[in-house]
Amino acid sequence: MRALPRFLVNSPDIELWPASLCRAKANAAARCLAASGIVLRRKRDGRLLAVLGPEGLVPLVPALWREPGLEAAIAATAVLEARDPAASIGARGTLPGDAVHEDNAAMGLAADYAETSGLPFNEEPRLLAFAGRDRWQRALWLLPPASRAWIAMRGEAQREGVLLEATSGFRSHAYQRGIFERKFARGLTLDEVLRVNAAPGHSEHHSGRALDIGTPGEPPAEESFEHTPAFAWLQQHAGRFGFGLSYPRGNPHGITYEPWHWCWLSPASA
Repeated sequence: MRALPRFLVNSPDIELWPASLCRAKANAAARCLAASGIVLRRKRDGRLLAVLGPEGLVPLVPALWREPGLEAAIAATAVLEARDPAASIGARGTLPGDAVHEDNAAMGLAADYAETSGLPFNEEPRLLAFAGRDRWQRALWLLPPASRAWIAMRGEAQREGVLLEATSGFRSHAYQRGIFERKFARGLTLDEVLRVNAAPGHSEHHSGRALDIGTPGEPPAEESFEHTPAFAWLQQHAGRFGFGLSYPRGNPHGITYEPWHWCWLSPASA
């Protein structure tokens, strides 16, 4: 099997990853990864479900065929095998968000949340590009032009003696819902969570354009980041690469100040 491009292909319930970017805890699964090209990964918890290689689809979990969204995921494997995955996606650039709207309503989110918060709904991209690794050596995924812009920006900062680290990139709707569920389990109310986190579907991280940035020695996602040379460099140079600070102090969205959260905005800069 020829080497596959480093893209993530999205389907409603399952992500398709290049096997070379996945890690397995069990030895048997690791051997399967080594012999395969594509891995099917459950979105809501990151569980590796199956690998696709020369011998076809090999399950990594029991009862794979009952897995929700399996048929759509298998159909999407053709994208990763295409010579030009971006062209094969074509006009079908995002996934529909009907399910997350239904989940949000059940959670008690107001129907006019997008209007009152100023946070538009972001559908998930069908295709994301590998943008390197984050602080914890996890694969970082962004839209292809945002990935190119981040890699270029990080490289220029490093040449100038400033180290930028990504601490988070693309997040699925399911991942964002998990943040809310964990905070509800700790006793927080919906209003309390919304002061810190955008509702599922309304985070810029879903778009593949946003990432959280840190620097070595600085804790992730803390306001103290604004006092670092990395933040000063970003303020001066990030705009040239198309990145902007999404949530400055006093932002109209009601989101607390996030000096670490930057979003790629300009196609002309990629």
